Amino acid sequence: MSDKKFVPVMITPFNLKAKVDLDAVSTLIDFYLAAGVKGFFANCLSSEMYSITEDERLELTRHVVKYVNGRVPVVATSSFGLTIDDKAEFTKRIYDTGIDAAILITGHYANIEDSDEILLRNFEKMFKLTGNIPLGMYECPAPYKRILGADVFRQLLSSGRFVYHKDTSIALESVQAKLEVVKNANAGFEFYDAHSPNAMYSLQMGAKGMSSISGNFYPEILVWMVNNATNPSKQEEVKWLQGEISRVDPLIHIAYPMSAKYFLRKRGLPVRTISRATALELTPEQKNTLDGIHDSFLMWCDKLDIRPVDTTSLLLPKYPLDAAI
Repeated sequence: MSDKKFVPVMITPFNLKAKVDLDAVSTLIDFYLAAGVKGFFANCLSSEMYSITEDERLELTRHVVKYVNGRVPVVATSSFGLTIDDKAEFTKRIYDTGIDAAILITGHYANIEDSDEILLRNFEKMFKLTGNIPLGMYECPAPYKRILGADVFRQLLSSGRFVYHKDTSIALESVQAKLEVVKNANAGFEFYDAHSPNAMYSLQMGAKGMSSISGNFYPEILVWMVNNATNPSKQEEVKWLQGEISRVDPLIHIAYPMSAKYFLRKRGLPVRTISRATALELTPEQKNTLDGIHDSFLMWCDKLDIRPVDTTSLLLPKYPLDAAI
């Protein structure tokens, strides 16, 4: 069995009053674990972290940690606040929920027009204010996507503070350049690619795993990919599946995370199509597209002998699926 990991970027289910639905979060965790994930990224962009309050970020993360109960590692975004001091303070608070690493958004440590020197200086200040808390980097698309060049990445890794990186550079040359740097990193450092069309390539170049939004649609597929990308006897299937994942990837990004909530609900999970990040409903055309991707997912499972998670076994009686959405 591969030591590669799939780590989902968790979505946040809401109840009919648009409050965080912690019971649905628990069922979602059961679903991800049944699919074979080996970690969780809580309180991230997929979680609508910019649309929930500071207290909700902490409550949500605390709940995930408590429910997961050490079965797999949990990380969460921590770099919230106007100043570096504020970000450090919140990092301490969210680390106290029991997460394994606090994740820092690269775009939070320099303005879009700022130089890499400013970025590095602000990270250095962050290191001094956060003691020995294990940290991660996240090239989050919001507030803007700050992609780290290989040299800046190397300098940050040399601090010895980072154990995790979620890469969103998309370009394989950039991923490869960073993975060259990782070869000289501390043994516990883990590199995750967020871009599903890169999966086979990144994993074969040495990435620890994938952490992409596609795991909020069909985590079983990504788990199979991370387990088999470097398996010599499965290369024909790996290449075929990579083509399929790449084909549908632009489509699942449309109206995300609402698209994922619709898909998970279609799969039988108690996730309502309620989002704080967007007020727009899915169009009939978008639903038809997602229905077609669901058909593709079942076909992939059939071809690769993957057993989709039986969601009926996860459901609690309090969640009638015909409830208002």
